[in-house]
Amino acid sequence: MSTIRPMRPKHLFHISSTNLDALTETYNIGFYLEYLTKWPELCHVIEGIDGNIEGYILGKLESSPYPPPTSPYDPDTNPDPNYLPWHGHITALTVAPAARRLGHATRLSEALEKASDANSAWFVDLFVRASNDIAIDLYRKMGYSVFRRVANYYNDDEDAFDMRKPLTRDVDRKHVRENGEDFRVRPEVVW
Repeated sequence: MSTIRPMRPKHLFHISSTNLDALTETYNIGFYLEYLTKWPELCHVIEGIDGNIEGYILGKLESSPYPPPTSPYDPDTNPDPNYLPWHGHITALTVAPAARRLGHATRLSEALEKASDANSAWFVDLFVRASNDIAIDLYRKMGYSVFRRVANYYNDDEDAFDMRKPLTRDVDRKHVRENGEDFRVRPEVVW
């Protein structure tokens, strides 16, 4: 049985085996430590029975830097379609190749979604390569949908899908849309 635990700095010395996938982004240690300092409740590891790290998630809570002109925020009266209200964000989610298909990604995501919901976030979002069909299918099964396609998002100019899952606060599902794959934006409008 695997166990979800809060990520601690000591775990950073044991996550390299989870980053063996070519589609997994690997960051420098300062990046991980920044997340652990600012959003410790949104960073978790999943540990196998042998004590090895089988996966992890890095998350944060954020909104666009400039508030909308009307307060309080309402998706119906906000004139900026690219404004992001208070939301949870999955920065990194990865599972070691040997521990895949065990539900780890779902369990890690649910932990972040629960914490985001407790902080009154509207939704949780993430970015995934448009060619990563396996991850896109997994996120769809977890209730995420494509909100928009971000052209040339990655360093190699591949597009990204901005995928979202509405939380309790978004009762009317105003922060998700149908056919988001067809709604293209440039990276500079994505905050």
